[in-house]
Amino acid sequence: MASKWFVTKRLLLLVPVLIGVATLVFAVLHLGKGDPARVIAGQRASRAQVEMIRQQLGLNDPIWVQYGRFLTDAAQFQFGDSYKIQPNNPVKSLLMNKLPTTMELALLGQFVGILFGIPLGVLSAIKQDSLTDHFTRIGALAGISVPIFWSGPLLIILFSGALGMFPTSGRIESTIFLDSSWFLFGTELPLTGFITIDTLLLGEYDAFISAVHHLALPSLVIGIYSMALISRMMRSSMLEVVRQDYIRTARAKGQGARITMLKHGFKNALIPVITVIGIQFGTLLGGAVLTETVFAISGMGRLLVAAIEVGDYPVVQGAVLVFALLFTLVNLGVDITYSYLDPRIQQ
Repeated sequence: MASKWFVTKRLLLLVPVLIGVATLVFAVLHLGKGDPARVIAGQRASRAQVEMIRQQLGLNDPIWVQYGRFLTDAAQFQFGDSYKIQPNNPVKSLLMNKLPTTMELALLGQFVGILFGIPLGVLSAIKQDSLTDHFTRIGALAGISVPIFWSGPLLIILFSGALGMFPTSGRIESTIFLDSSWFLFGTELPLTGFITIDTLLLGEYDAFISAVHHLALPSLVIGIYSMALISRMMRSSMLEVVRQDYIRTARAKGQGARITMLKHGFKNALIPVITVIGIQFGTLLGGAVLTETVFAISGMGRLLVAAIEVGDYPVVQGAVLVFALLFTLVNLGVDITYSYLDPRIQQ
């Protein structure tokens, strides 16, 4: 188990990372070319309207005052109001409404990657240089090479168009409506925003099946890259572990090759794989942006794209910072898991 000091140290290291990301976001949006107030107001807006927005955003203050206020507000998750996506609505509530959708999609994609990637990597290592190994390696190479904006439409054409197996858009049937809360021991509780979890909490099992049916294809699309990368890393890690002395000792005692690899090598081989899983979570969040667009899923990625297109700066700032926070928290979880598997890194 990771020590309290180790976890505390990792938490403290997150602070400069988040400040650095916030500084970069502030610099890009405030020090770049163009007037943010003019972009928000539109080219046809009068000078009075532009000046009013400048006053509301505090753009007339010195840059260091703006920067300090930005960091203070960001630390409190206060990103102001949206100007174009949902005028006068707080960005925080807008992001919290969309975040579960993106998180669910990314986690399902990660689940697909882990579910298939680890067994394929182990199988490929056990059957090194066999036909199975060659097919697995070729498939992994293809999965890493093919971008989401190409694989998404291709799988839609195949599984939705030609085979008619999956819907092409949305998270659930448009005719299904869910309650906004559920009850536990007579206490009313809010829903999570994760459609697969909420349908189970409400006891709507037909709706759950519909949600799984709708999210299966997007999860596969976003999970292909994860599955390919994990299988390659798992294979190379297993082959590296096999060459260790303790594996040779176990083999010398009469244990079979497969039993030795699975019993003694699997846990140690997982250590670099877990690191890769955490690092690529950021890639999955980025992939969710494209996947939500391809499958018309209303999540935070699609919200970010729309905000960039119309120049809704508060929404862009908030979305980028939330993505950065998620990525750093996932990497914290990876560090803690890593320290559990290999306690030496705590020293």
